[in-house]
Parts: sequence; C-alpha cells; structure tokens
Amino acid sequence: MPRRISVPDILFHQYDSSPFSEKVRVCLGIKALAWAAVNQPVIMPKPDLVALTGGYRRIPVMQIGADIYCDSQLIVRELERRFPEPTLFPQGDHGLAYANAMWTDRAVFQAAVAIIFGGLGEKVPAAFVKDRIALSGRSFDPAAMQAAVPHMEAQIRAHIALLSDQLADGRRFLSGDSAGLVDANGYYNLWFIRSAFPPAASLFESMPHLPEWLERVKAIGHGERTEVSREAALDLARTSEPIESTVASRDAELEGKQVTTAADDYGRDAVAGLLVGSSEHHVSIRRNDPRVGEVVVHFPRIGFSVLS
Repeated sequence: MPRRISVPDILFHQYDSSPFSEKVRVCLGIKALAWAAVNQPVIMPKPDLVALTGGYRRIPVMQIGADIYCDSQLIVRELERRFPEPTLFPQGDHGLAYANAMWTDRAVFQAAVAIIFGGLGEKVPAAFVKDRIALSGRSFDPAAMQAAVPHMEAQIRAHIALLSDQLADGRRFLSGDSAGLVDANGYYNLWFIRSAFPPAASLFESMPHLPEWLERVKAIGHGERTEVSREAALDLARTSEPIESTVASRDAELEGKQVTTAADDYGRDAVAGLLVGSSEHHVSIRRNDPRVGEVVVHFPRIGFSVLS
C-alpha cells in the first residue's frame, strides 16, 4: 500500500499529457508514495507556477512546503533522498541511471517529438505551436517535422532496440527483477508516443520483449494520487519554511549573493535570487514573491547555468 506522508506533502505541478511528468509519476509508483497533483496549464500563461519558481515555466515541478524542485532529474534525486525505500536503483547503479536520463531526455525525446508532431501535422493547435516556439527559442514547425519523420522513425527504432536488447536475457525490468529509474526513463517516451500519436506505436510494439515490459511498467501505477488546487499550493508555500541548505566549498564566494540560473537547452527563463545551497548535483536559490513569500527554488547542475 502507498505510504501516506505527513506534512510536508508532495505537491506535483504537472499536466496529465506531459511526458516528463509521466517519468516522475512512474517513480512515485515505484516508491508507492502518496502525492497530490497540482494541474498546471499546458501553455503559458502559468501565473501560479511562476509565482513559485520565479519565472521557470517548464513542467514538472515538485513542491514540498516552501521548497520548489525544478526539472525531472532533480525531482527524482530528491525523491530518492527523502524516501530511499524502495529504491529507484535496485542494482546500485546510481550514476549510470542518472546518466541514462540524459539519453532518454534528449536524443530519444527529440525523436519522439518529431514523430508525434510530424504525424499530427496541421492538427497541432496554433496556440500550442506559438507557445513551443517561445519555449524553445527556435522554429516549431510540424510540416518540417513531417518531412523528418522517416529519419526519426529509424532513429526511434534504433534507440528502442537498445531497450529490447537489455531485456533479451529474460529479466522482468531493465533494472533486473525490480523496476528502477532506468525503467521510468525508458518507458515515458514510449508512453508519450502511444498516448499522443497511437499509430506510431507500431514502430516498437512488435519488438521482442517490449510489449510485456511496457505492461509491467504500466502496472506499477503512479502511487496514491489526489489533487489540490493551485491556490492551495500557493497557500502551503506561504505558510511553510524552506529546509536548511548548505553551500559547497567550491561555491563559497557566491553564498548569499545574487545569482541567476537558467536552462541551457530550452525554456531559458532566468530565475534570480540569493544562492543558499549547492552541491555537485544542484543549486538552491532563495527568493521572495508577493504571493508566496520566501521560497527556495532548487535546480539541477546538469543543463543549467549559474551566473553572478
């Protein structure tokens, strides 16, 4: 049975069709955690989200009290830190599993995006296209993606064949007998294709071992989900205090100073605040907002810049 946790509860800012949210939802299922979905808009504006993050607009975001965790890679890391059992690393392969996410989050995801939106073509709403152009800072052209579909279909099959190869020895999950982060990583792009453009699922559903594995991961579920309003999430942040943070020695000169951080790939909205925590894997910025008061926003190191 999922474990109910006391305050602070896990609030997960997401929307149901978000692929990166699905990755985290599978991790919540592996850990059998209770959590509350805070459903955010698919496109901007997202005033309640940016009140918490300071401008960061990407989904998902996890909130625990007045601590705000941005990007799925850091959300997963924080879930493992706070709730270590059952682990997301049944083989003890922490570093490789996190590195594996760089493959699925970038190369595999980009191929999936091209296949889905190239397949949908003119059915993609104009407002969504406009929003994704603003998010990425470059063209988001379903017609151009359509032209690239044959190449991307070959790419996605080559990527997914690696998952099939990993399962060839009869293991139940990519991790072995128990599911782990690498299963969530491998699963979510296939879930995205299946749910957003089902005809493209034929690219991989006949591959050896894939259908059974997909069903096993799906059967894990998402833990125990409830829902809370965006206003309730803001209220929780306003009435909570951030956890204590420490700054790594290599960042000592920046401690307590104004910095900005931003993603280095897309959604590069900079967030400004005082550096109050850091490690090799994250940075933490304290900021104040009229709607929520003082919060600490946490970002991963990989894929994010920090400037003073």
